[in-house]
Amino acid sequence: MKILKLLNKISLAIISLILLSLTLSYSEEQPVDIWNIEKKEAEKKTLSNDTNISSTNNEIQTSTELSIFSMQSSNDNDLILQDKKIESKDVKIIGLYDPEDYGLNIDMWLNSNGDQLRNIFSNLSKIDFSDDAVEIMNISMLTNAYIPQRNISEKEFLKFKSDWLIKNNNLELIEEYLIKNQIINLHPELTKYLVNQYLSQANIKKSCDLFSKNIKPIKDEYLSKFSIYCSIVLGKKDVAQLNLDLKKELGFKDDYFENKINFLLGYIDKVDKKISEKTILDFHLAHITNSEFFFEPKDSTDKIIWKYLSSSNLLYNIQEIEITELDRISTIEKAVHNENYPEKDLFELYKRFQFNINQLLNAETSYKALSNIEARALIYQKILLESEIVEKLKLLKILKNLFKKDDINQAFNLELKKFLKTIDPLDVPDNLTSFYYTNVQIENNSERNIKFNNDIIHQSKLINYFNGDYAKSKIEKDINNFLKKIKKNKKYFLSKKDIIFLESLKSDGIEISKKFDDLYEINESEIPTDIQVMINNNEAGTALLRIVEVIGQDDLEKIDEDTIYFIISTLNQLDIDFIRNKILLKVLPLKV
Repeated sequence: MKILKLLNKISLAIISLILLSLTLSYSEEQPVDIWNIEKKEAEKKTLSNDTNISSTNNEIQTSTELSIFSMQSSNDNDLILQDKKIESKDVKIIGLYDPEDYGLNIDMWLNSNGDQLRNIFSNLSKIDFSDDAVEIMNISMLTNAYIPQRNISEKEFLKFKSDWLIKNNNLELIEEYLIKNQIINLHPELTKYLVNQYLSQANIKKSCDLFSKNIKPIKDEYLSKFSIYCSIVLGKKDVAQLNLDLKKELGFKDDYFENKINFLLGYIDKVDKKISEKTILDFHLAHITNSEFFFEPKDSTDKIIWKYLSSSNLLYNIQEIEITELDRISTIEKAVHNENYPEKDLFELYKRFQFNINQLLNAETSYKALSNIEARALIYQKILLESEIVEKLKLLKILKNLFKKDDINQAFNLELKKFLKTIDPLDVPDNLTSFYYTNVQIENNSERNIKFNNDIIHQSKLINYFNGDYAKSKIEKDINNFLKKIKKNKKYFLSKKDIIFLESLKSDGIEISKKFDDLYEINESEIPTDIQVMINNNEAGTALLRIVEVIGQDDLEKIDEDTIYFIISTLNQLDIDFIRNKILLKVLPLKV
């Protein structure tokens, strides 16, 4: 019996140890769910917000903002599920900037609808953005955040990012994006664009830098070929040979590429002189393996090849071209239009054309009897000889139209701006003002100094609050004192910019006395319906894209006040203060 009791005690101890071990193991596998903690706190806030919403109609704006936070809190369970879904797929958050740096959230895209995004990105692809629009677009597209989960795949959304980066053509930004995220294989088209662009600039070092900083095997065939070539450039011929052998074992066969690489590796003495335009890498390999390389581009030659020829000083020597070779000159004109040939060289060529004195004196009519190329040369020479401003402007317009006629209007761009900058706008006649202001280079006024006017709210020193140079307690005191003076001054009328200023302060929690509520009214209908829906659904990312679409090619300083109002109102409701403040400091102050 004693033995039996002892065995029972031992068994009980063992079972207890097992249960304890399992409990400890389970507890270690169950982290504290901070999302649920935040959810409980948020639910308390939601109840409080709901009470506030029903209290008075005068607090509609405030309650709208609060409801956004309530909606975000109420969706925390969904966010947990989304997070788990994302983690289960091993989805990497891809971007460059921390959300906190710009007042954004990691879930800024989660509620976005793929169908709507496709439509917006389609519209954006057709717009030539201003610098202001580019800045906001970069922030929205390159901030680290979860991908949308409605009607869109990870691959498609990331392609939108790649398409934007290609459109923006900021090579350093693309390089940083690819290297930091180590996504050469995920974004092969973006990677190809980057290395091809650097190579087209004859910048082989920059083309190869990307591969030296990549730590993952390359899957794309073109990029793997590029990597093999870069290994040779970097003096790692053994690595190049090894990678080529591995590719061949897997079935790779490219006689053109292997011939050039074997020559560079020193395995053969003679190289095939064939020139391939299939890719810029193929073209480059033909160039560097042939000391007698010569290539004459045609109209059909790819733009990137033209660019490479220009960067490598392989294009026509302007002095070697005869003015009778109109076909070659036509090709040069098209290359200038595509920014693949220096504009100044084309106009030096025009100077060499020979015209009689009668043609020059009557250029405005005699050009009509000449070929298009000769006509452009004649009018250009006449412009150089003309001293009378109005006549020169007429000739400049004729010449611009002659370029437009052959769809090469960008070939007369820099030279036109140079002429127009020498002309005083006051000397331009009414019938030529449109032509003048359409083509003249307007200086950027963004660097002008701010001039404070303390008689106007939005031009006063109070705007320094948005620089972070104003304490909250001080701005509350000063703005209330300012409004007190205004209320006594019956002549002062609150402008739209004043209202934008005041509403932004209120959005930040600056307390403004209710006795000043009657100084102005808010027209909530000014915000487009689709953007208000995005705000209500907490679609911060999509809303930013719509703001970019609205700004488009315009500088912020030139956008009308009503549009600025709804842009700022949108950012206020979404609590995106960083972007809002930058916009306010551009559009509110008086600059001289």
